[in-house]
Amino acid sequence: KMASTYQSFNLRTTPEKFYIEACDDGSEDVLAIDRVSTEMTLTAKRDVPASADSRPICGLMGTIRLVAGMYVVVITKKKKVGDLLGHAVWKALDFDIISYKKTILHLTDNQMQDNKTFLSMINNVLHTDGFYFATDYDLTHTLQRLANTSPEFQEMSLLERADQRFVWNGHLLREFIAQPEVRQNQFITMKSSCINGKVFEWSIISRRSCFRAGVRYYVRGIDSEGHPANYVETEQIVQFNSAKASFVQTRGSIPFYWSQRPNLKYKPKPQINKTVNHLDGFQRHFDSQIILYGRQVILNLINQKGSEKPLELAFDKMVTNLGNGMIKYIAFDFHKECSRMRWHRLQILLDMVAEMQDEFGYFLVDADGKVLLNQEGVFRSNCMDCLDRTNVIQSMLAQRSLQSQLRRMGVLHTGQQIEEQSDFVKMYKNAWADNADACAKQYAGTGALKTDFTRTGKRTQWGLLMDGWNSMIRYYKNNFSDGFRQDSIDLFLGNYAVDEAVWTTPLHDPKDWKFLTLPIVMVVAFSMCIICLLMAGDTWTETLAYVLFWGSASVVTGGLILFNGLDFVDAPRLVQKEKLD
Repeated sequence: KMASTYQSFNLRTTPEKFYIEACDDGSEDVLAIDRVSTEMTLTAKRDVPASADSRPICGLMGTIRLVAGMYVVVITKKKKVGDLLGHAVWKALDFDIISYKKTILHLTDNQMQDNKTFLSMINNVLHTDGFYFATDYDLTHTLQRLANTSPEFQEMSLLERADQRFVWNGHLLREFIAQPEVRQNQFITMKSSCINGKVFEWSIISRRSCFRAGVRYYVRGIDSEGHPANYVETEQIVQFNSAKASFVQTRGSIPFYWSQRPNLKYKPKPQINKTVNHLDGFQRHFDSQIILYGRQVILNLINQKGSEKPLELAFDKMVTNLGNGMIKYIAFDFHKECSRMRWHRLQILLDMVAEMQDEFGYFLVDADGKVLLNQEGVFRSNCMDCLDRTNVIQSMLAQRSLQSQLRRMGVLHTGQQIEEQSDFVKMYKNAWADNADACAKQYAGTGALKTDFTRTGKRTQWGLLMDGWNSMIRYYKNNFSDGFRQDSIDLFLGNYAVDEAVWTTPLHDPKDWKFLTLPIVMVVAFSMCIICLLMAGDTWTETLAYVLFWGSASVVTGGLILFNGLDFVDAPRLVQKEKLD
């Protein structure tokens, strides 16, 4: 199986074929891709023409069809993040998208433009920071899942046995006979620490689901399969003297059918779909979660008043209606409890769930590889975006679990608190804040909010200011550039496939007259209003009349723009709207 353990590759190119060969000694396998028929075959090094151009690459992401035909996506630069249980883990940093066809002169101008747009979409996803891979280890599974596998599982290639929820280049790899490494999109940090003179390794791995993937506001709730938006599985791993422990948590959008489409308002009102049977998808979601993780404790952190209230009531009611003893529902109004900087009140929630957390336990393996404990349930946290509030709570639950693990492994003495280890706590909090930023960048377009609390354990005025700045950037992106980001993700994951035979693409969406006229009128009216103020007329009544006229004109057009907000935002064009609602 090619690429099951190889570390580096050469891409050899001739006008007819691409050859991808492993640089390791003794490897004879070469993957040949025919640039005309697109067929892939395994061949030997001696069959590669000596005249072929050669360049080093770090790996292969896969292939994708765009308007100009097929492209191969390769990794050109990688950086080592650390070692997980003795296996090197890499982050892919740079990529190249290479066309099978040698020229695009056969395309019309429109097609060339579309092809360029599609290429920039693929680049957009590749550079959203977060593709990690290991050549000889399966990063998509938790330690507990890997420990409970069958011999048949061990025989499979990494791609076959990977958890498909977290394989982001699965669509790009669908054609492959040879098995390249699997890349997952998210965040991994690895650190080495010392407490009481004992050195241990710890890591955070966040695995982002590629089912119902997308950006905040365009992708909310669940799909008919029960996959929720912005679903992330986060595992914290500790290693000390060959003993290993792991604690897993999940996050995901509120799991029924609701939407919150951008419409230029700062916070669009969430809409619960009135026409569908929610319980069906809701049940599917929790059935699969229980099979994967065992008991579920839902931590719903949204506001219990205002526009978020109906979602909280509906969630509560659905858990009651489902009547499944494996699911417990806890609502905690994060903003109300922690208002006016009272962040110590988060302890209320931790105390409330402490007993459940002790019952779930964590996964623990001793130095001889004997499994001592299994984790028997998870906390499934959510807020509206499952970013800022969620991350604060997850880091606190993880710290409580870590304290218990380190005591059990003999790093901490009995009764010794983790909070007393100031150097460690600082590094630990920063790692969790980095995790928050990585999750937020991919879903909301900026770093996370409230990370000053995660980093320092205190809420600061500077932190509030940074949150304001990030909120402003999020507002701009969510309204004026997220349609493109959503389209990029749909194209990359194969939710939208480019068909060469069809001459048109949905990229040319004519905007109606309102789109240009209203903003122009508003700018002109506002400018005239300012001019009239600065260049006063003969009498103050005349000036007032002009200012009132132009002022009211700009207010009215501004109102019209807000009223027709949906027409002005950058909406996705590739995947039909029904799928998003």
